Amino acid sequence: MDTKKLRQKILDLAIRGKLVPQDPNDEPASVLLERIRAEKERLIAEGKIKRPKKSKSSSSESHYQNLTPPFPIPDSWEWVRLGDIIEEPKYGTSAKSLKSGKMPVLRMGNLTRDGRLDYSNLVYTDSIYDIEEYNLKKGDILFNRTNSSEWVGKCALYDALIPAIYAGYLVRVRPIIVLSKYLIDVLTSDYYRDWCYCVKTDAVNQSNINATKLSDFRVPLPPIEEQLRIYSKFQEYNELINRISDIEYLLKNKVENVKHKILELAMQGKLVPQDLADEAAADMLRRINPKAKIITDNPHSWNIPESWCWCQLGDIFYHNTGKALNASNGDGIEYEYITTSNVYWERFELSSLKIMLFKDSEIDKCSVKKGDLLVCEGGDIGRAAIWDLDRSVMIQNHLHRLRPYSVDICTRLYCKILRAYKHKQLIGGKGIALQGFSSNALHKLIVPLIPAEEQRKMLDRIESLFAILGRIEISLQS
Repeated sequence: MDTKKLRQKILDLAIRGKLVPQDPNDEPASVLLERIRAEKERLIAEGKIKRPKKSKSSSSESHYQNLTPPFPIPDSWEWVRLGDIIEEPKYGTSAKSLKSGKMPVLRMGNLTRDGRLDYSNLVYTDSIYDIEEYNLKKGDILFNRTNSSEWVGKCALYDALIPAIYAGYLVRVRPIIVLSKYLIDVLTSDYYRDWCYCVKTDAVNQSNINATKLSDFRVPLPPIEEQLRIYSKFQEYNELINRISDIEYLLKNKVENVKHKILELAMQGKLVPQDLADEAAADMLRRINPKAKIITDNPHSWNIPESWCWCQLGDIFYHNTGKALNASNGDGIEYEYITTSNVYWERFELSSLKIMLFKDSEIDKCSVKKGDLLVCEGGDIGRAAIWDLDRSVMIQNHLHRLRPYSVDICTRLYCKILRAYKHKQLIGGKGIALQGFSSNALHKLIVPLIPAEEQRKMLDRIESLFAILGRIEISLQS
């Protein structure tokens, strides 16, 4: 079950007036608007808030007569501009924050996408002025005005679990009379996200939505009593969805754990039976690589069958790394190349490959052919996939290319063994600033060598079991 889509569907019903029934006894939203306007005028007269600047789309005659409804709503509701039901939106402090201090400062990283606040990774201020000027009240909503295209506009409800102020990339939205918990539902809906995408302005690696645009966001406003019913009903559904999500998470983890258990049994020789007629692994190793060394001591925490042996990965696979990206490399032929960002466990993401120049002397070392095993030197160290495409590409230097010494080495099986090693934390990295899986470490990685025929049987068994588990995973997503 896609719980994210389900949650958004319920939100969509909520903001269209279809989640709970309307009550003719409710005070209509038109009367609520008059009360909001009166309260706003009172706050202005008392000097507690400033009179907001009128936007170009505001009407001097009526609140909302000029609005084109984005979608139908019940007769007792009203379409409003956000700026008409809140105090003037206020940007946060631009002062430099401290690692410790008197008051936490909430930043854009503290806002989650589902409308909550994450109080981890806090910074602080000692400024008395900032503490007084940017103090938050329970029910305030924080709006992220600058971020990536995906995250700009995310909002979170301040629950006052801890006292806090807010930083300059955030805008404080303080509703007047309107229920904040209803408003945050609107501001986490797909309707709102679509609006953000339409109105944002883009610069280098950043998008922006200013307070003026935010004020013009059109809000479907129900009667206050219905706002309460909507919030209550949505919370009821949300708790149910959360329970479903928890169950799905547990089931997915169990499926993944079963996969790891299958690989563990495989590496112990317990997945398929041994055949005495098969060529022993030690004899096969001497045949395909006479210079290889058979490891006689058990280097790991599990035992292997007598017909198997331990060896170094570099004794059954030729391996090398690709070419370093260097602006000074101005000679050669243009080729597409892949990096660690293109390699996922047993698959590739190739939607946006880049071009680099390769000399004739570099092509053999850096080219990829069908059946090659590619292993990440950095990033998710050891992550690996089999290149199974009829496509000419090269590799960058942070990828290892492995080719077996013989057709008797089942590359797909050893890709799965690397995944099992990663899970057992037998693949790690060394380095201070950036950890990596060096060529030397890759070569010396000790793995079980399995008789050739048993390798093929084992791979067939693993893939058949994984296919069953894959169907279970798909059913959990539907």
